[in-house]
Amino acid sequence: MDIIKMTELDLIQTKVDLTSRGSILEYMSKMLYHAGYLNDQKAFLQAVLERENHSNTGLENGLAIPHSKSSAVKKAGFAVITLKEPLKKEDWPSISQSNQVEAVFLLAIPEAEAGSTHLKLLSELSIRLMDQKFLDKVKAVHTRDELFKVLESGIVEEQVKDENRQIKSSDKYIVGVTACATGIAHTYMAAEALEKAAKELGVKIKVEKQGANGLEDKITAVDVANADGVIFAVDTKVKDKGRFNGKPFVEVKVAEPLKNGKAVIEKVLAQPQGVVNESDDNSQTGSAKKGLKSELMASVMTGISYMIPLLVAAGLMLGIAKLVWILVLGMDPGVIGAAEYNSAGGVVQFLHYLDSFGNMLFKFIYPVFAMFAAYSISDRVGLVSGFAGGLFAAGLHYTFWGIEGGIPSGFLGALVLGIAAGYISRFLNEKIKLSKNLNAMKPMFLVPGISVLAIFILNLFIVDPVFGGLNKMIADAITSMSGSGKLGLSAVIAAATAFDLGGPVNKAAGAIAIGLSADKIFPLTPRVLAIVIPPLGLGLSTMIDKYVVGRRVYPDDLRVVGGTSFLLGFLAISEGAIPFMLRNPLITIPINIIGAILGSCTAVAMGAVQWLPLPAIWGWPLVENLPAYLVGLVVGTLFIAFANIFVRNYLIKRKEAKK
Repeated sequence: MDIIKMTELDLIQTKVDLTSRGSILEYMSKMLYHAGYLNDQKAFLQAVLERENHSNTGLENGLAIPHSKSSAVKKAGFAVITLKEPLKKEDWPSISQSNQVEAVFLLAIPEAEAGSTHLKLLSELSIRLMDQKFLDKVKAVHTRDELFKVLESGIVEEQVKDENRQIKSSDKYIVGVTACATGIAHTYMAAEALEKAAKELGVKIKVEKQGANGLEDKITAVDVANADGVIFAVDTKVKDKGRFNGKPFVEVKVAEPLKNGKAVIEKVLAQPQGVVNESDDNSQTGSAKKGLKSELMASVMTGISYMIPLLVAAGLMLGIAKLVWILVLGMDPGVIGAAEYNSAGGVVQFLHYLDSFGNMLFKFIYPVFAMFAAYSISDRVGLVSGFAGGLFAAGLHYTFWGIEGGIPSGFLGALVLGIAAGYISRFLNEKIKLSKNLNAMKPMFLVPGISVLAIFILNLFIVDPVFGGLNKMIADAITSMSGSGKLGLSAVIAAATAFDLGGPVNKAAGAIAIGLSADKIFPLTPRVLAIVIPPLGLGLSTMIDKYVVGRRVYPDDLRVVGGTSFLLGFLAISEGAIPFMLRNPLITIPINIIGAILGSCTAVAMGAVQWLPLPAIWGWPLVENLPAYLVGLVVGTLFIAFANIFVRNYLIKRKEAKK
């Protein structure tokens, strides 16, 4: 392959006088930016630095291959420099502790690009750099023109991707899977390292690359049947892992074969970690367990990632219905859900049902979150009990049991029940042993039946009483404050409203606030402001973080949901901010509460008054002293935005300092 198509003379420098990883990456990202490969140099540099924190890109023999997929990349390519003096071995973390980096290839890949010729070319570059002769030639040149010619001509013959390149005399055959976070360099280099090591050991091998191009050199059922073992060299979850059921395995980081591929192969043949469990893709006998903290975090992140599309869809349905109802039909948004419109016909009935449909979707946010949080821990066997736990968290059981005024456990219940469902299902799946003839009963009958019963008991006797009791205490506290001072009552209502973003505490505060307003005792000003301030503040923080602290402080999925949260905030749909709360409750909840209190009390103190339950933007003209209301809104929103940015940036810096 012609890898020179992916670079140009302006992206090549030799004998550069730089002495640190940070200065090198900044220098090379500027090269890519000025050559027209990037639309945002700082954003790309930040993405590269985040990738550096994930795993070492320093390799061995003086080589480093930093790389990243980013939306800041306009077209795929790479820059390359050689250094005047090799770095000290501690200046660039490498898979070989003695590595002193002197040749750096920085790969830039557009975020949306997958399966293209560009990625294949970059993968080929990664493989070629594994060849010592080619790398020595790169490091030996003195001018960029010479280096360009080395890259242009190449000195490595094309690799033959078939069984003929394997040694035929060996009676051992193994298969492997490689996968790194970005699916580019390490994925292919690890595969190449395993193939070379196997050749030297006289072992036949076939390696499947699970990278940005999808599955390459896919391992077939025949390969698995003939294999003496399987190697998982991965930093991500293996796709379709169940096809290796019953095979001895070792699982290592994707960089491990680059350190010592022979040792990895010898281990799978002589001392495997265990066998892939026939009944559960995620459960392996004798495998090393993930740390509890990382497993819990992965569970929460998985639940959020599956919940976000439902959240966005629900908000979109509500937004369309309400906006058309108000702007086109000119009707009161407060009555869109009235039963009288069930048979109104035409556009009115359509919008009435669309609004109801959006509200119905919101009821399933917690079931979807809990279901996939459980799935992350126990795979498919946890889906049913996780979904059941989410139904309890959403309070749907009170509807079917005919209990009025029941307070569900909300997001805390979804967290507890979803995670519990995962661990209970995994425990049952590992411990229940049946004969082969009865084995199908385990995933279809025993595990879901017992785990759902366990979740029912857990919710009935622990989760509902604990969190229901907590919520009732908060509601009683709010009621007892009804005769207190204006600002004190405003602070309590605002805090309770912002606490769980549409959850039971929020609703308890709403019921009390609306009652006080209906009796003309106290206006709804703090209530309506506390509904919109958190989603607006969190959404805004995802948009301005890089301008405030010079970096992105949110992962990609939360940046995506941030824009949605901001828009939903204007529609008074606070649930758009729930993913932030689920990901980092200890950060998000206190900041939401403080921001809501500051904004609400500021507006109330300045004389803003809102008696109607219309927190969305179309209700703002009905506010008495609107300027005071907007000042409070801005104060609360900006506090939440900046507090989140500074706190999250501090935590990132502390983590970097520890590393």
